[in-house]
Amino acid sequence: MRVSSSSRPAPSGRAPAAEPVRGRRRLREFVELPYTLHGRDPCFVPPLRGDCRRLLDRRRNPFFAYGDVELFTVRRGGRVAGRVAAVDNPRHNDVHGARDGFFGQFACADDPSVARELLDAAGGWLRGRGLRTMLGPVNFTTNEECGVLVDGFGTPPSVMMPYNPAYYPGLLESCGLAKAKDLWAWEGGHGAPGERLARIARHAERSHQLTVRSLDPGDFHADMMRVKHVFDRAWQGNWGFTPMTDAEFTAVAGRLRAVMEPGLVQLAEVAGEPVAVALALPDLNQALPAARGRLTRFGLPIGLVRLSLAARRIDRVRGVLFGVVPHLSGRGIETALFTRGQEAVRAAGYDGGMEHGWTLEDNSAVNRYLESAGCTHSKTYRIYGRDL
Repeated sequence: MRVSSSSRPAPSGRAPAAEPVRGRRRLREFVELPYTLHGRDPCFVPPLRGDCRRLLDRRRNPFFAYGDVELFTVRRGGRVAGRVAAVDNPRHNDVHGARDGFFGQFACADDPSVARELLDAAGGWLRGRGLRTMLGPVNFTTNEECGVLVDGFGTPPSVMMPYNPAYYPGLLESCGLAKAKDLWAWEGGHGAPGERLARIARHAERSHQLTVRSLDPGDFHADMMRVKHVFDRAWQGNWGFTPMTDAEFTAVAGRLRAVMEPGLVQLAEVAGEPVAVALALPDLNQALPAARGRLTRFGLPIGLVRLSLAARRIDRVRGVLFGVVPHLSGRGIETALFTRGQEAVRAAGYDGGMEHGWTLEDNSAVNRYLESAGCTHSKTYRIYGRDL
């Protein structure tokens, strides 16, 4: 996303092709498009514009220390009708031995010609960098929002999950994209654990001399690095997973600190070594619509006040991370952590439900475990792909 003069207009008599985003005005149009397209959709949760700009800012987003992005828009009738980001993530390709490119930040009117121009532009930019496939949407790594909702419409997304109208899958498929992988969200598992799970949890704690504790706010950075230690090991080898750099993880932790409740972060340790983590967040998406996309207006913290008041009514949580280091997986530690997490959610007064995920569609061990814990598969998000 380089800032320079605007691209030349298309020749007269032909629909304009996708244009690279150049300059502050075009960047503002890029950021505003989802609000324009979907602002009247009752399931659309308007993100904070400051967060959207931060993601795209080369100085503030640690992704740009190793990756690159080009933004494109397409106009119809003089107005922006679609946007996309082409994403080059060398760390992903190094980890997976691949030559994948990505697209993200996809927002589009219900117009196949607009979608086609956007994805052709993104694909052309990636192809010019020697990449062979295009996957997405991914913003800009699989550790951030990714996927297109293909099943489970009718309710707003949970915090840090994407949303799109039901016509998006058809648009992408009309452009020659096909399913690469499905990601599943799960509902439930916030009630009291059954006696069988409680018994397994007690046995695991005794046999492994396991200590399960909450996040220590006074040692926040060190505890979050312990979370990263487990995260990197428990998810290694998963489809699409690339460990965050320390700078990326620190930036994410800093953003989440304002909404994170220490009791909803459970760390399991053996002899002081972190071996498992369960991290849940209050579902800030229940409150975000009150801010209307801005924390301040006319220099006044109007959106912040509205958001703070609405946050008092949050009654749901999302389980964002849940994992055990590989050499201890399947030994009951998952159950010990899960039951402690359930207790923490109930103790904090969140009785409106809990979403878990996402999980990979073919991660049968995790999916079976969630089913056994009383959870139901509630939403499906899809990563699409096509050859370049």
